[in-house]
Amino acid sequence: MMSDRVADRVKGIKGSGIREFFDIAQQMEGAISLGVGEPDFVTPWSIREACIFSLEKGYTSYTSNWGLLELREAISDTIYKESGAYYDPEGEILITAGVSEAFDLALRAIVNPGDEVVLHEPSYVSYKPCTAFAGGTPVCVDTEVGDEFKLRAEKLKDKITDKTKAIILSYPNNPTGATLSRKDLEEIADVVNEHDLLVISDEVYGKLTYNSKHTCFSSLNGMKERTILLNGFSKAYAMTGWRLGYAAGNKEIIEAMMKIHQYIMLCAPITAQMAAMEALRCDDETERMVSEYNRRRRLMVEGLREIGLSCFEPKGAFYTFPSIENTGLTSEEFAKKLLLDEKVVVIPGSVFGACGEGFIRCAYAVSQYEIKEALERMGKFSERHHVV
Repeated sequence: MMSDRVADRVKGIKGSGIREFFDIAQQMEGAISLGVGEPDFVTPWSIREACIFSLEKGYTSYTSNWGLLELREAISDTIYKESGAYYDPEGEILITAGVSEAFDLALRAIVNPGDEVVLHEPSYVSYKPCTAFAGGTPVCVDTEVGDEFKLRAEKLKDKITDKTKAIILSYPNNPTGATLSRKDLEEIADVVNEHDLLVISDEVYGKLTYNSKHTCFSSLNGMKERTILLNGFSKAYAMTGWRLGYAAGNKEIIEAMMKIHQYIMLCAPITAQMAAMEALRCDDETERMVSEYNRRRRLMVEGLREIGLSCFEPKGAFYTFPSIENTGLTSEEFAKKLLLDEKVVVIPGSVFGACGEGFIRCAYAVSQYEIKEALERMGKFSERHHVV
């Protein structure tokens, strides 16, 4: 049979629950999408201009597998300025085609068949599948809304076995908007040291933090050599379609990641790399976007609570994760009925892990007008389901 030709580890993975709703909404006239984490801002003009200028000058070639040295130097300077952690541009930083590629490379560079990788849930939908694709076994730690969806060192420790190779950290978190304080992270670092683990720290939402300063995990005492730091340009600079990210870490591991990268990707697009150098000089534009996200965050949380949905106040990223348990519907039932009845796209919390059941993810990376209209439609829907 034809299905026998597909690898078992691939057949056993479901398609992305996010894309399912996105594809439906694309065909529905008048739909408002709070589903996909896509900034509604256009990439700032100076960044686009840098790309255009690079094309006019004829920069259309391959780059080094590592990426442009000038960009790696700029990333090194930025990380050091923001966190105090220094990475050598020549050997400790790799430019990738988005953070997603960096994450995949990190897993494939460190995971042997049967190794366990611990991750906290709710979490981004690709973490478990990519771990399986790399031959590893994902081990999940549930977090709770009553504890602000924080990964606690004690719960992490309970999941560690002699097969554990690494843990995945993702704060600010997608889908919950949760963050961890420096103290929280230091307690996790103690567990990492005690059990001689590696850490893949996805910090793509680091600049989108409200009311506090983001702590880079690798800046903690003893964590630089143990951490593969992932970041990119999609969220903070509204560059999702440019597909540009990077990994920074231990030279041996980054070189192993580069070895895989050079065979499967070769290099990230040179035009995106040229634009990214300008992006790193655009702090004012990022601050403007974060300020607007903060206004939308408050609007979304207040609106959800007013229509009767209990909602944890996110501390970072651009998502809310309200509870819909008082509707009597499952997360998937709620999302599908809301889409069909009111043409509002939200994502069932269950796609982010079993402990996400009873919640939905609503992105506020859309205009205030669309948020208000979506909330009005959700209010009508909630009234019909006796929420208010």
